[in-house]
Amino acid sequence: MSGTPRAPLHGVRIADFTIHAAGPFCTHLWSQLGAECIKIESQTRLDAFRKPHAVYGRMSAATFDQVSANKLSVRLNLKQPEAVALAKRLVSVSDVAAESFRPGVMKRLGLDFDALKEAKPDIVLLSLSSCGQDGPDSHFAGYAPLFGAWGGLGWMSGYSDGPPVEMRHVMDHAAGTHAALALLAALHQKRRTGRAQHVDLAAREVASAMIGEALILASLGQTPERMGNADSAMAPHGVYATNRPDRWLTLAVRDDAEWRALLRVLGQEDADPRYASAAMRLRHRSELDAQLAQWLARHDADSLAERLQQNGVCAHVSWNMRDIAADPHLRERGSVVEVSGPGIPARLAVGSPIRFSATPEVGIRRLTPELGQDEDYVFGELLGLNAAQRADLQEREIIF
Repeated sequence: MSGTPRAPLHGVRIADFTIHAAGPFCTHLWSQLGAECIKIESQTRLDAFRKPHAVYGRMSAATFDQVSANKLSVRLNLKQPEAVALAKRLVSVSDVAAESFRPGVMKRLGLDFDALKEAKPDIVLLSLSSCGQDGPDSHFAGYAPLFGAWGGLGWMSGYSDGPPVEMRHVMDHAAGTHAALALLAALHQKRRTGRAQHVDLAAREVASAMIGEALILASLGQTPERMGNADSAMAPHGVYATNRPDRWLTLAVRDDAEWRALLRVLGQEDADPRYASAAMRLRHRSELDAQLAQWLARHDADSLAERLQQNGVCAHVSWNMRDIAADPHLRERGSVVEVSGPGIPARLAVGSPIRFSATPEVGIRRLTPELGQDEDYVFGELLGLNAAQRADLQEREIIF
């Protein structure tokens, strides 16, 4: 078969009503895999992540860039019935639709699953919300730290003598990844059966899905405890300071052979015999960590990590963003890419971590669109509106 290889989702179109991070990250993943993602926005209520964030110390919407590159943008003021009608027409020429409002919002807009099925009988609709489309908590609003708190993930993060760590889970991205997988499965089933499908995903339940081991322990009457950087079977296992401020070494010793290799590299072959076996190291974990911290405080993290790797010990520097941006491995594989545009200086973006042997065109192909940037194509070519019709709709703030 000749011709340029296409991305796996080339030819698939998404009508994207999602906002903020979790839903947009789902459709962003699809766009990186080749789907045509048309983001429906409005000047009356911009996506919160398109707005500048002075509180985050930046006056450009960097967060929006990271979930909206590749996408197309059109304006529809969904408070207007004619705009809702245009949205349905867009859904009618799409394969899937996605939204991340509170339950009930799409119905009030006239764009719920039943309404979209009238426009497209085999439509697949993703609804990604805090607690799902039904159930006693379905009305709750959500925010990423709350998902981790609700789902038990925060309780299991942090140190045993400290509070739960709720605030830094990548819950939006985790929920978006689950949503992307669910949407793929629903599209596959639609192609086999020809039937419409409504995918209902709760971000809170995504967090709960990640605590399986702890939940099993609790069901057996045991109390799971936060372990910090420790491990139930390995010692030493943690993140340790070295001889430079904020240059940390991440280390995991799996067996006695690796422990002996660690001692050789550190020049500590005469270490306390209490640490000679895995069981003894676990029993004396606190003393071992204190001793190891003294040894590592005299070493350079980067050179030590390299020597430990050469000797079969699992170790690496805990990289900061400058390390990642400069990494030649990530650059060569396209996991970190440079993007630019008219009047926009070149900058780095996170590319797709997925590689296909027969499909080179996966990842970020264009920058985040300006609001309404792609209306000539969407309203003109796809929906067949002429210039006069569009001018009238803009004058009446339907396209707005």
